Amino acid sequence: MGGMTTAALLAKAGKKVLVLEQHYVPGGFTHAFKRGPYHWDVGVHAIGEVNQKAMLGRLLHLLTDGKLEWASLGGVYDEFYYPGLRIDFPDNEPQFRQNLIAAFPDEEAAIDDYLARVKSVSRGMKGYLKSRAMPPSWWGKAIGSRLSKGVGDALKKRLQEVLDEVTDNPKLQRVITGQWGYHGSPPSRAAFAVQALVSRHFMYGAFYPVGGAPAIAKCLLNTVANAGGWTRVRASVDEILIERGRAVGVRMAGGEEIRAKRVVSAAGIMSTVNRLLPASARGDWCDEIAQLNPAPAHLCLYLGFKGDIQAAGAGAANKWFYNTWDMEFDEWEVQPNQPLTECPVLYCSFPSLKDPSHDPGADQHHTGEVVTFVPFDTFARWREQPWRNRDEDYQAFKQAMTDQLLKQFFERMPALKPMLDFAELGTPLSTDHFCRPMKGSIYGIEPTVERYACDHLRAHSPIKNLFFSGCEVGAVGVMGAMAGGMVCAMAMEPVRVGALIKTVS
Repeated sequence: MGGMTTAALLAKAGKKVLVLEQHYVPGGFTHAFKRGPYHWDVGVHAIGEVNQKAMLGRLLHLLTDGKLEWASLGGVYDEFYYPGLRIDFPDNEPQFRQNLIAAFPDEEAAIDDYLARVKSVSRGMKGYLKSRAMPPSWWGKAIGSRLSKGVGDALKKRLQEVLDEVTDNPKLQRVITGQWGYHGSPPSRAAFAVQALVSRHFMYGAFYPVGGAPAIAKCLLNTVANAGGWTRVRASVDEILIERGRAVGVRMAGGEEIRAKRVVSAAGIMSTVNRLLPASARGDWCDEIAQLNPAPAHLCLYLGFKGDIQAAGAGAANKWFYNTWDMEFDEWEVQPNQPLTECPVLYCSFPSLKDPSHDPGADQHHTGEVVTFVPFDTFARWREQPWRNRDEDYQAFKQAMTDQLLKQFFERMPALKPMLDFAELGTPLSTDHFCRPMKGSIYGIEPTVERYACDHLRAHSPIKNLFFSGCEVGAVGVMGAMAGGMVCAMAMEPVRVGALIKTVS
């Protein structure tokens, strides 16, 4: 998403851009795949700030020439189920506040304090993002420091620190941070700023692209093509070419060299440093980045149903099923050849009910997804085995996890069980194979205090004419990656792109 945004903005600024995609379809985590009558998006479940009220929504409208349509998930976009408590997150702040107060009537002051902090920090983060477009020179850092002042200590404080300042009610703390799965870092590690961004991002509801996530890539890449640029798929880059301290192009997996005046990597900064930079170009700055940790990897169980799943309890809203009040478990600790424990959280989504263009047909074909975090290292032993042809131990492990996830899912939604027609588990190895992030992470570098203290996570790399785009320059998620793409384009063409940004600000 970050790379496509950078490409589309540069195209709008009059540049011809070549987009290289190593997968057989473009789009990164906005692509989709099919199995028979079913199709699923791999990374889009709910997106906020896409309408004309939000700056990023207006920018997306500009970059897609208004051709990308969005459907609201409804008055409630997320439903949370904790032991003994159900609470909904609605599409407006007053109702959100009322829902929290109804669940915690003695905590009104704490709730108002938290919401005020979220609002203040999210405003300040706009300046921080602008600072990421500044070059790493002394004057660039000085300007960036001034731009970031509005965010205060939110990048230096861990989420749990702020929660403890706001309230000593542990259940309220867990409810207001229940969406931490949207950024992948538990309260003890996450920077408060990233939780504030997520909370504010969805404060006015969540949306889904009409036609599914591939519509995003189609519209953005059409803008690139209309300006004389183009996109190549199955185009795996082996190395960024560096000559005399400058990026001059890339070398493809087949040995082809493509020369360019400037190179943008949207593969993730950590992946770029570890996989694409020649050893001779690496410096101390690479070592600093290597000290950071990727956000968790994930499992996604892709489900196909036949029947009226709405009547069975499914809906456009996402469902978070927690079997614990402990938010510090960041991963389901699974190991092959060992009994599986109960998964602590299931994030359940029904994409076919979100997309008004979906035609279920006479058999009422619908889709569902069940997502949870897992440690990548558990799967690393099979990484070198070919995709879709891994050994029997791996297949048995996948089946055991599938069975456990289905068991828990149907305990929560039993009426869907007789409608199940298809189930396939995607593991971190699939993410690694198709998108090549570090350790299968869908969010890049974990959004901790340490991440935001690393000054090298900016659009300008220390190597001349090499730029970074995506979530590690911006923020987590689809729109966070888009913000990173905007920052990258601003760094490359501050006058032309800056003028475009001004029209939607």
